[in-house]
Amino acid sequence: MAYKIMGVTAGRKNSNSEILLKEALMACEELGAEVRMINLKDFHIEPCTGCTSCTRGMAQGKNTGCVLDKKDDKKKIMDVLLNQDAVIYSAPTYDLMPNAEYLAFAQRSLAFETSFLETIGAIEHRDRVAGLIAVGGSTRAWQSIALECMQATMFTTDFKVVDMILGTRIPGRAQCLLNDELVARAHKMGENIMKAVATPPEERTWLGEEDMGWCPNCHSNALVLGEMQWDGIYYPVECQVCGCGGTLEKTEDGKWKFVIQENGHYKDRTTVIGRARHLEEIGQTEGGFYANPEFQKIVAEKIGKYKAKQFPGLE
Repeated sequence: MAYKIMGVTAGRKNSNSEILLKEALMACEELGAEVRMINLKDFHIEPCTGCTSCTRGMAQGKNTGCVLDKKDDKKKIMDVLLNQDAVIYSAPTYDLMPNAEYLAFAQRSLAFETSFLETIGAIEHRDRVAGLIAVGGSTRAWQSIALECMQATMFTTDFKVVDMILGTRIPGRAQCLLNDELVARAHKMGENIMKAVATPPEERTWLGEEDMGWCPNCHSNALVLGEMQWDGIYYPVECQVCGCGGTLEKTEDGKWKFVIQENGHYKDRTTVIGRARHLEEIGQTEGGFYANPEFQKIVAEKIGKYKAKQFPGLE
């Protein structure tokens, strides 16, 4: 049976994000994959309301779905997307991060949080891989968290990122076609995706540029100073994307590298068990509030002042 590969883009039609995605998908097709592609601009996606009903339901062992399931196309897309062997995502970068269409779509995935749903027995586990493409008119300086933002949206639906491309200095429509090396790199991503899906899940590894990013675990380029977490775990330095913890060490040639410590993978968001630990946090924080009538009473008493206060808006 052919591997099923899907492409999802949030870019303009026949422009850079879509072109590079198509090049990667053509490589998959050449290698025998069953390929499909969508552009999010063709669909209606409502923004997340922040109601948290989906996570509260999962924290209580129930799959409640999303309150917006019947109001837009998100569920229609996810019913197909989650049955793929791999998905390649592409998005333009307008100001450091992926565009609004991509983020609105991705942030609605919490209701489909696969590790939570697997933990409560609502769905069976499925191994999937992903490739990410971000494209913008600047150097990395003005695309500094584009791929990192896209990576952060992969955990919810359990996609193992095996390759990433940051297309830089492509300011105009379809100008990626002036960069043969970049187009070839997109084709290589398709080949890497096919190599990954043909590899047993437990043996799948990073197939992108070997020295990409600070983090040796997820290859993101974003580190933050650690802080005490909700359950007492502390790391001096954390990967902002995957959550692995460790410290910075100077190498023999005077450079710095991020070294993950022995228990640094404890809350690794690239793993099912690492993400499931976040369900415990939600259960303690949100669950603790909703289960305590005194907390709800205090909020109900204090919120009146803010409901009553109105400021002038736009005329």
